[in-house]
Amino acid sequence: MIPQDTVNRILDTAQIVDVIGDFVTLRKRGANYIACCPFHNEKTPSFSVSPSKGIYKCFGCGKSGTAVGFVMEHESLSYAEALRYLARKYHIEVVEKEETAEDIARRQKNESLLLVSEFAGRFFQESLGTREGQAIAYQYFRSRGLEDETIRKYGLGWAPIGRKAFTEAARTAGYKEEFLIETGLSVRYDDGRLVDRFHDRVMFPIHSVSGRVIAFGGRTLKTDKSVAKYVNSPETEIYVKSRSLYGIYFAKSEISKKDKCILVEGYLDVLSMHQLGITNVVASSGTSLTVEQIRLIHKFTDNVTIIYDGDGAGIHAALRGIDLVLKEGMNVKVVLLPDGQDPDDFAKRHTLEEVQDYIAQKERDFIGFKVDLLLDEAGNDPLKRAELINDVTDSVALMPDPVKRAVYVRTCAEKFAIDEQILLERVSRKRADMILSEQKQAERDRLRAVPPPPSDDYPEPVTEPVVMPVDDGLVLSDPFLAPCEKELLGFILEDGCSPLKFDRDSKYYDEEQVNVAEFIDGALAGDVFANPSYRKVYDEYFAMYDEGLDQRQIQTRLLNSLDPEVVAVAKELLIEKYQLTVKAFEDSLTTNDTRLVMYVPKCLMTYQCRKFEVLIKELSAELAASEDSVRQIEILGKIEEYNRARTRLNNELGRV
Repeated sequence: MIPQDTVNRILDTAQIVDVIGDFVTLRKRGANYIACCPFHNEKTPSFSVSPSKGIYKCFGCGKSGTAVGFVMEHESLSYAEALRYLARKYHIEVVEKEETAEDIARRQKNESLLLVSEFAGRFFQESLGTREGQAIAYQYFRSRGLEDETIRKYGLGWAPIGRKAFTEAARTAGYKEEFLIETGLSVRYDDGRLVDRFHDRVMFPIHSVSGRVIAFGGRTLKTDKSVAKYVNSPETEIYVKSRSLYGIYFAKSEISKKDKCILVEGYLDVLSMHQLGITNVVASSGTSLTVEQIRLIHKFTDNVTIIYDGDGAGIHAALRGIDLVLKEGMNVKVVLLPDGQDPDDFAKRHTLEEVQDYIAQKERDFIGFKVDLLLDEAGNDPLKRAELINDVTDSVALMPDPVKRAVYVRTCAEKFAIDEQILLERVSRKRADMILSEQKQAERDRLRAVPPPPSDDYPEPVTEPVVMPVDDGLVLSDPFLAPCEKELLGFILEDGCSPLKFDRDSKYYDEEQVNVAEFIDGALAGDVFANPSYRKVYDEYFAMYDEGLDQRQIQTRLLNSLDPEVVAVAKELLIEKYQLTVKAFEDSLTTNDTRLVMYVPKCLMTYQCRKFEVLIKELSAELAASEDSVRQIEILGKIEEYNRARTRLNNELGRV
């Protein structure tokens, strides 16, 4: 692990213009720098870098972040790897924290498994060059239209007919039997014999995102139905099927550049498409599409086009994949190939331009795909049409983004000539059912871990208030207060260290000028935000503020936090939306000092007004439930007091 003080030094040293300038040509424009975006194709620059804020933003594709985030995105690195990259760039020594014995053992074991897998990859490739491999496997690959360069690049190979060829070669090379068995490359029989899992098969190595061989798929060339067509590596510590995608290492850069991933089913589908020149293609080989695989794609793009076989099984898989992709907040389109062809066949029968044109013309959004597929079957039957509408609407309900849901609901209403409100109600019910189901599942998971009986050492657990995840990934327990809390936190994160220069005749004037952060913190007087996501970032800010960090350092560390919830809030509040409105234009005509003096106190009053409304609502509910006349009088007095305070604030705000 990289020590936190080293992380802080890297973050404080890295200059975003310097870092991004290593990858793209930046031109100065005013206070910022611009360039053509490296994440999508464009001719007019829409990529902007702000050295003062330490962030980048592309107006075209929407990608944004910090220097570390740029390196992670551009080079497909983890957070720690990006930090090490920047440390090397700025000659900062990284002394990793000492690993425990367990950490060292786990890391060494994983590395041993990877080394065995990579040895196996080389062995199968070399076996392809033998007389046996050339006569059987090479001829097969060539018969499937694969060129030598493709065979070499993707490490295709041959597992010899003999049952011990690989195992004996690995033993001779010094690899331990325990690792041969744990990778699944060798199998020990009950009688003690150790034999190859893969034999007499053409071999397809599976690579990790970073390009290391982690598993294999082996295809038999025999026509004997009693022999399994494919044998795949078992799951291991380095290979989890549900989290792996065939071809991801070779496709990831093009997926980011094209901002689209094409998803197919088989090894040869990927290889033929890549060989043709369409390289943003991956496959979910060996397993049905999983949420983890979709999230892996999501690291590189928001857009997925599914191209599965046009037969019944392919259509069923596409329908299932649509809902999984939508639920992860991504955009999905579907292409059905003609005459039951698969992508392998289609790529071999057409030119690059023909395939590209076909995909561009035939890809349909999920509504069009489902309607085309199911409408003929429904015919004029009103019940079947209703089922189709419900099916499409239920897919819309899976989308986490409320704006996208609203747009698709309107599209469905127009397409089916049905009242939009009816569809909105269906979507709302479906989402409520989803949330309830997820909560029940979470409760079941919690109950599976049976706690010890209550005692002095293990007291009864405290029940926490229920908090709900909202569509932007944050956690809000009080949506009523959330807009004001967000605005106040925005002032703190953007201008917390800026002084508030009130006029002498202002009731807020103080000889000792207070800054924005201290003014808001003092006004809240410890009554900090109700919503967990905002409260967490508020606390993080003031913890760093108390350490003496300046505003820029605090912003950098929040944007590069290891806590994704903190990063989500910081990005939302610090990376501008760049939406030009009349109010934004008017605001731009005032100085920042004037803007802060005008709006910070106003935002605080609005927040306090809402707090009073919450308190009045709670007291009104208590009043309705109370039968104690003394308590009722107390409650009425409190309600009257809060109403007077609310009225005073509303008058100051100019509200009726």
